[in-house]
Amino acid sequence: METLGSTTVICTDKTGTLTQNRLGVNTVVLSGREYSADDPLVSGATSFQTFLKSMSVCNNAYLTENDGFVGDATEGALLLYARNHADVATLRRVQQIAEQPFNSTTKRMITVADAGDGPQAFLKGAPEVVLDMCDRMALNGDQVPLTEERRADVIQAYRQLAGRGERGLGFAARACGHNEVPEKGYVFLGLTGMIDPPRPEVPDALARCHSAGIRVIMLTGDFGLTAKTIATQIGLMSEKGRVVQGEELSAMTDAQLQEMLRDEPEIIFARIAPRQKLHVVQALQANGEIVTVTGDGVNDAPALKNADMGVAMGVMGTDVAKEASNMVLMDDNFATIVVAVEEGRTIFDNIKKFIAYILTSNIPEILPFIAYVLLEVPLPLTVILILAIDLGTDIIPALGLGAEKPETDVMKRKPRPRSEGLLSRNLLLMSYGIVGMVQAAAGFFTYFTILFSGGWQWGQELAGSNPLYCTAITGFFASIIICQVADVIICRTRTQSLFTVGVFSNKLVLVGIASELLLLACISYIPAFNTFFGTAPLEAWHLILSVPFAVAILIADEVRRLFVRRGNTFVLRWLTW
Repeated sequence: METLGSTTVICTDKTGTLTQNRLGVNTVVLSGREYSADDPLVSGATSFQTFLKSMSVCNNAYLTENDGFVGDATEGALLLYARNHADVATLRRVQQIAEQPFNSTTKRMITVADAGDGPQAFLKGAPEVVLDMCDRMALNGDQVPLTEERRADVIQAYRQLAGRGERGLGFAARACGHNEVPEKGYVFLGLTGMIDPPRPEVPDALARCHSAGIRVIMLTGDFGLTAKTIATQIGLMSEKGRVVQGEELSAMTDAQLQEMLRDEPEIIFARIAPRQKLHVVQALQANGEIVTVTGDGVNDAPALKNADMGVAMGVMGTDVAKEASNMVLMDDNFATIVVAVEEGRTIFDNIKKFIAYILTSNIPEILPFIAYVLLEVPLPLTVILILAIDLGTDIIPALGLGAEKPETDVMKRKPRPRSEGLLSRNLLLMSYGIVGMVQAAAGFFTYFTILFSGGWQWGQELAGSNPLYCTAITGFFASIIICQVADVIICRTRTQSLFTVGVFSNKLVLVGIASELLLLACISYIPAFNTFFGTAPLEAWHLILSVPFAVAILIADEVRRLFVRRGNTFVLRWLTW
């Protein structure tokens, strides 16, 4: 999850992730004429019945009794369309002889079947692939040669479908022998245009990615124009964006691909094979990007495995893809990935907040021992009181910081550099060099004020049981607690104002503050605790001595965050942790 939060590039597929995976036939093109899916005139087309038989027989999905289907979404949509015009069971009452299933390399499927009138081969697939396997086409009841002009007309019809965001499929058929799976000589029957509507939440998710400095690249097996139309509709790219086809990608060297990925701000890859996903991922990583990849198929496993973060689809994904990934997306939704990115960034932020708070008290805990050795003063803080801070007062507030909600700008920041760790220079400077020193100053100020007000003189030794000494060390302890209350409050946000996130919004932090003050009260005012910890009751003015230091911590850090938001160069370089 933390890696996902540092992602700079998301390589996502289209179907089911950016779209709803609810395909439906929207358009049919037969004999050079375009019909809408609900147009009753389509049944009058002379090749329509053969067209329906091809989409029904060359199909591995099955209809269910509840008007649904089992199988691939594309094939299921074809059966649902065919059912509206014919009895699918009758169309599929054939003896299947052979089959070559669809795959991402061939981009087509062939089924050889016999309905009692001799073997026939039925073909469906990417229109350009189907056209290359045809030498004739069905036109107005005849089978006519597939001339270059007619081929161009089909391609133009296909491009019109793609320009509307429809996924095109071509269909063909021919007679053949019993032991034959023909690769050529088909009769082109027609096209279907299928629509898979984009997920409504995706445009907003993409906008959040862009504001977060995360680049999104679509890798799809669909036709380039279809992919670009969908990408434009959802805000993934503009009209000026570049589409790279799988064939073009295959012809590129690694250096050329890396250069293109650096120079092209908007790019999608279409008609891409799963093995080419790995090529794109490796090129992005060579450019220094932190890459998250989505995938669902067996062939996606290498890309998922090699990505910095592999995300498999939980609904449509294969077991192999899930095993190769780092995370499984249970709803196959791109917007969920963006939520996970936000969660990853928040986890990293909260760990840093936790560390910043825990480290700060080390300075006021160690400086008393240094002062005891160098200045020859009575030890300002005993070991047992240090343990009370580390094992008592600090635990619950620190846990509260780990449960802090995302800051409002968490998805407006650029991804952090790969080299950035949890213990940064600035975090140590803020914790040890500034806030920790202020806390130590508060402790020493309270300690010496109590000693001098009680008649102590420099160099005078005090016994551990001396009431004045017990009161002074209790004052030092109380100063640390009071300043730690201010510290846990300022650690709740790294850049945003406390008033933006809400002073009382984190209930666990409030419980932590209450527990700190309760323990302070117990150690100061309960006789049994006084005996055990070697402390003494404090007067009200003793407690007030450290309050100005705590207020200074609160105000100074609020000002620091203001300068961070305004982009002050010095503050961004030295005081942003």
